[in-house]
Amino acid sequence: MVDVFIIGAGTAGLSAGIYAAREGLKTHILEHKVYGGQIVNSPVIKNYPGMKEVSGYDFATALYEQAKQEGVTVDFSGVDQVTKDERGFFRIQSGDTVHEAKTVVVATGAANRRLGLDREQELIGRGVSYCATCDGAFFRGKKVAVNGGGNTAVMDAIFLAGYCEKVYLIHRREEFRAEQQLLDQAKEIDNIQFITGATVARLEGEEVLQGLELNFNNGSIDEIAVSGLFVAIGQVPETSAVQSLVALDPSGYVIAGEDCRTTTEGVFAAGDCRTKDIRQLVTAAADGAVAALAAAKYIRASL
Repeated sequence: MVDVFIIGAGTAGLSAGIYAAREGLKTHILEHKVYGGQIVNSPVIKNYPGMKEVSGYDFATALYEQAKQEGVTVDFSGVDQVTKDERGFFRIQSGDTVHEAKTVVVATGAANRRLGLDREQELIGRGVSYCATCDGAFFRGKKVAVNGGGNTAVMDAIFLAGYCEKVYLIHRREEFRAEQQLLDQAKEIDNIQFITGATVARLEGEEVLQGLELNFNNGSIDEIAVSGLFVAIGQVPETSAVQSLVALDPSGYVIAGEDCRTTTEGVFAAGDCRTKDIRQLVTAAADGAVAALAAAKYIRASL
């Protein structure tokens, strides 16, 4: 039996672990991949307060080592299901192992939806990105493309237009799903070019991205030279293990506000897996702190 069981060792989960352990709570983290989450793929972070420049790997490693130093235990295994028993405690099923906890922090994150192209994974950090606000400044003065048709894609194009020489906004349909006001704003910006009815079929370049091959709905094929591709076709929250424990929104995100409290007493959600408007490194860390302190308060109120 642990006081706080954290699912996920990304920025939110590790931050929650640090704060929970410093509250004197027995804290355990279970992570099914590697510590750090998506940030480990970022070659350079320049927007985290107090750090002028740090690699994603170094940031994640420092956070992981800090959590371990505070006494947090970490195991690397997946979570199949989380249930609440008649005593009000939680049972976390991980393969043949069952963990028990007084509280649970869900910090499973959300995976960026991929295009599914050859060498896509290989070129992450070498031209392919899933976060314009994270990586846009690295493409100052260059030509880039944004792939997507929703609000995020259009907002990314508007944001990148302030840095880049040219921004191609590529959408597989003729009509965008984004709000008309955003589309109107984008159309007023001279260095944004709309390309509709097209999909990205191939990534060009060896060591770094150098261009894209586009397949159009009418059967034609074209190539454009770009240094960066920002994929904005949505995210997939990794919340299947808790779908019967807490309420999820229609997209699968855990319903929780800025207090990180879910619809189930004793369960808290932190980071990209919860309903929120802004998903950044700093907000993930903040969520971790809020969730851990809320868990501590819940435990003490239950004594």
